[in-house]
Amino acid sequence: MEVVGDEALKRILLQQLRGLQRAGVSGLPPTSATAAPAESTPQVSPTPKPTPTMPRRTASPKKGDQKEQLATLCSTVASCTRCQELAETRKQTVFGVGNPNARVLFIGEAPGADEDEQGIPFVGRAGQLMDKIIEATQLKRDEIYICNILKCRPPGNRNPSPVEAGNCREYLDGQLAIVNPEYIVCWGAVAAQNLLGTDVAIGKLRGTFHEHEGAKVLCTYHPSYLLRNPPMKKEVWKDMQMLMAELGLAAN
Repeated sequence: MEVVGDEALKRILLQQLRGLQRAGVSGLPPTSATAAPAESTPQVSPTPKPTPTMPRRTASPKKGDQKEQLATLCSTVASCTRCQELAETRKQTVFGVGNPNARVLFIGEAPGADEDEQGIPFVGRAGQLMDKIIEATQLKRDEIYICNILKCRPPGNRNPSPVEAGNCREYLDGQLAIVNPEYIVCWGAVAAQNLLGTDVAIGKLRGTFHEHEGAKVLCTYHPSYLLRNPPMKKEVWKDMQMLMAELGLAAN
């Protein structure tokens, strides 16, 4: 068993408190058991294959319970040390933000420097571009739930490794089960391929809806890619128009 030093323990506890504060928790209810749940064996395989004919899932948390359940999961994530390199280099975990009962859930790949600093996904330049895209669709950021494949920033903003994505998959699956969205938008190849369990290029995954656990999944380019390739913004707008049509929203 790995022994955690005093300083590392203090840092983990501080991360837990910050995560609970961001989730809106001001106090913890008394519990009959305080033992932490056993840590599951890390999974190297990113995800099972999607089932196109899977019906919309009907089992979901009772309305009003999602916020509390997300806060509990956020606290677990804040103390995670499954990926030693990420746990040692992160400033804090970046869990997720938004409406816990959202119809639409966004998934990115991993936090960057700004996200690692603030503990909130998509707050850097790519996040600012995403905000403009959201505004153009007539949605609001606080109506959506936003998270990432990884909850920790990879050093140098490198792509997540398959082992890291597997280690973090339990947390992503927990968020999806709690929020229970009707629509999932995967931003970029890392998010799309990990969620859907495929190595198909993002360009070929676009233009159609996929399914995951009953939710309709739309894949599109990551905002950071658009910053490097502005002409591709029109392709993302085509994808967003598909989503808007599903939601019954008219284009501006």
